[in-house]
Amino acid sequence: MEEVLETCIAELSKFGVESPRLDARILASSILKCEPTEILMHARAELLDHEHAALLTLVRRRCSGEPVSRILGVREFWSLPFLLSVDTLDPRPDSETIIEAALELVSESQDHEMLFLDIGTGSGCLLLALLSEWKSTWGLGVDISSGAIQTAQKNADALRCADRAKFCVSNWVDTLDGQFDLIVSNPPYIRADDVPGLSRDVQLFDPMRALVGGADGLEAYRKILPDCRRLLRPGGVVIVEFGQGQHNEVESIMRAEGLLRIESHKDLGGTIRCLSAQAT
Repeated sequence: MEEVLETCIAELSKFGVESPRLDARILASSILKCEPTEILMHARAELLDHEHAALLTLVRRRCSGEPVSRILGVREFWSLPFLLSVDTLDPRPDSETIIEAALELVSESQDHEMLFLDIGTGSGCLLLALLSEWKSTWGLGVDISSGAIQTAQKNADALRCADRAKFCVSNWVDTLDGQFDLIVSNPPYIRADDVPGLSRDVQLFDPMRALVGGADGLEAYRKILPDCRRLLRPGGVVIVEFGQGQHNEVESIMRAEGLLRIESHKDLGGTIRCLSAQAT
C-alpha cells in the first residue's frame, strides 16, 4: 500500500494538483473504507487487484482536474455530509458565513412556528444546515433545476430532516406566497466576462447556470430582492451571498427595495461575503 500511495502522490504532483499527498490519502481511504487519518495503519497492507485498479481510476480523474468532492460525490458543509450531483454547486466553506449570520440575527423566541426559505437551494446545504440548528423550524428550498431538487431531497432524507424540509422547482420566487422568518440565498454572481478566468475545476465541473449572474453578475439580486419584502414577516431577515467587491451594488439594490438594517458579514478570510437586511 505504501508504494502504491507514493506512486499516486507522484502522479498527482506531475499534473499540478495542489495537495497531492492529502488527495491521495483521501482517495485511498475511500477505496479502503476508512478515514484518511487511518491510511498509515494500512501502509503495509496489500491492495487487491480490483482495489488497486479502482484507486488508479480515481487518481486519473483527479489528475484531469475533477475535484475530490466530485469524485467522491459528497462534500462536508457545516460539519454535515452533502451529496453532490452535476446539477449542484460544490458547497464552499465561505458560504457558512450565511449560517453564522443567521445564528446572530434570528431569535428562537418567536410566538409562531418559524419558516425559512432558501432561494436557489442546489444541494440544500444552506437550508438543511439551518434546520440542523433550529430543531423545530420548517423550511422550503426552491431551484430552477429539477436535478438539484432531487439531490436536495436526498440530502434531507439522509440528514433526517425530510419531515421539516420541502423542495420544489421554481423560477426564483415568482409564484411563491407565504410569510418567512428568514430568507437565504447564494445565487449566481459571476460576471459573464469572468468565466474564462475561473479555475479549471469550476469551469469543468460546476453547473454554469448556478454560477453566472449575467453581464454584471447582479441579475439574480434584481429578481430576488424585490420579492423579499413581500415574502418576509415583519422583522424577518434576508441574507444573501455575493462575490468579492460586489457588496456596494447589492446593498444599493437592498436600499432601493426598502429593506432596512443592512449589515455586512465577513468570511474567515476577512472578505465581506454576505449582507443581511430586515423587512419593515
